Amino acid sequence: MENRACAYDIVVIGGGNAALTAAITAREAGASVLVLEHAPQTMRGGNSRHTRNIRAMHLEPTSVLTESYGEDEYWDDLLRVTGGKTDEPLARLTIRSTQQALPFMARCGVKFQPSLTGTLNLSRTNAFFLGGGKALLNAYYATAERLGIDVLYNTEVTEITIEKRRVQRLKVVSKGFPFEVTCKAVIASAGGFQANIEWLKEGWGPAAENFLIRGTPYAQGRVLRNLLEQGVASVGDPTQCHAVAIDGRAPKFDGGIATRLDCVPFSIVVNRDGQRFYDEGQDVWPKRYAIWGRLVAQQPGQIAYSIIDSRAEKLFMPSVFPAIKAQTIPELAQKLGLDPQALDMTVRQFNEACVKGDFNGAQLDGVHTEGLEPPKTNWARPILEPPFIGYPLRPGITFTYLGVKVNERAEVVMQDGGIVENLFASGEIMAGSILGQGYLAGFGMAIGTVFGCIAGKEAARRVQH
Repeated sequence: MENRACAYDIVVIGGGNAALTAAITAREAGASVLVLEHAPQTMRGGNSRHTRNIRAMHLEPTSVLTESYGEDEYWDDLLRVTGGKTDEPLARLTIRSTQQALPFMARCGVKFQPSLTGTLNLSRTNAFFLGGGKALLNAYYATAERLGIDVLYNTEVTEITIEKRRVQRLKVVSKGFPFEVTCKAVIASAGGFQANIEWLKEGWGPAAENFLIRGTPYAQGRVLRNLLEQGVASVGDPTQCHAVAIDGRAPKFDGGIATRLDCVPFSIVVNRDGQRFYDEGQDVWPKRYAIWGRLVAQQPGQIAYSIIDSRAEKLFMPSVFPAIKAQTIPELAQKLGLDPQALDMTVRQFNEACVKGDFNGAQLDGVHTEGLEPPKTNWARPILEPPFIGYPLRPGITFTYLGVKVNERAEVVMQDGGIVENLFASGEIMAGSILGQGYLAGFGMAIGTVFGCIAGKEAARRVQH
């Protein structure tokens, strides 16, 4: 195996948002930087390819965000979805630092859409990228090229050798050829293990075979596994992941944001036995969409079905796949492969339990059911007007929460509490420190951007001093 003592100060492992923000920040601080991206150039960027927005704190209106969104409100939103499974100092550091995220992105050429209106309820909290995640990445890579950052595609890091609390070398396979790389510091931004079905099965069992992976097939977790085996402290639960309900007809890998279904709040959701199993109207969709992948994963066969009538069809963005329609509920059940009697009974019971009220699809409206278990607490409108519509739902896994522990300087922490002196981390590989469970729309990008910038700055400082 050839040993390449490369002329770079810092090697960044990964090619998504967290990696590129780290690389750009380190380069701007004066360090020479090499980026190693497992994917080919056409699929570069990991899950960042499929992102749309970042959640950002701001104390007054901006060009793309309305009103204000302060630290305490942001923290309360995060606390609600994580159930307290978060490191508060790191979480608050992330929240405060998002004030600088949008200016950093803009400086790198990222463009933003005007603030959103409608049912997403995100105009105050989330800035959306014009052109989506691929446009964001294109801007970052153009900036990296302009700054003189080198990128190797089709290049997987297979081993990080840690000796005496320092990374000594990297074992790499690039376009099929193995070699070793040495450098002064390493930033691990290689993502989670969501595309590694065998690893998912360690936590979920055979059910993981039915999971669909929304993002890159290159997220195998090899860097994460290697670091944990060398005594790096872990954070997060291997059975926790960002899992949303997506169209069950989506591809196994890389379906992206377009496969998500937003019809749940305006529907009833039943399992393959035709039975409801959770409150579909618990909260506005951006605060609850990320629980539905896990809920579906816990159902028989890891599948569920969303049922609406024609009145609800225009309340959400349609699926990329054709809606399954029928003139009667029993006919719809047959098309979905469900028991017609069971589904018809479930719909009848739901309709009878609906209490009259002023339906408002844009906010919590209190239109609820009574005497029904589980209840529906908002948007509980009877399913009456044909054609009736159904969508199959599968768990769509975005990223896993098991990761490496870091401190506020993005330094990777060992099991004994010490640090690896020249190893830093950003993005999904360390997000479990802040996201122990649940999700908040745009917060993954917030973590990746903030800790990418911290890791780049601290790594550059380390190699220069």
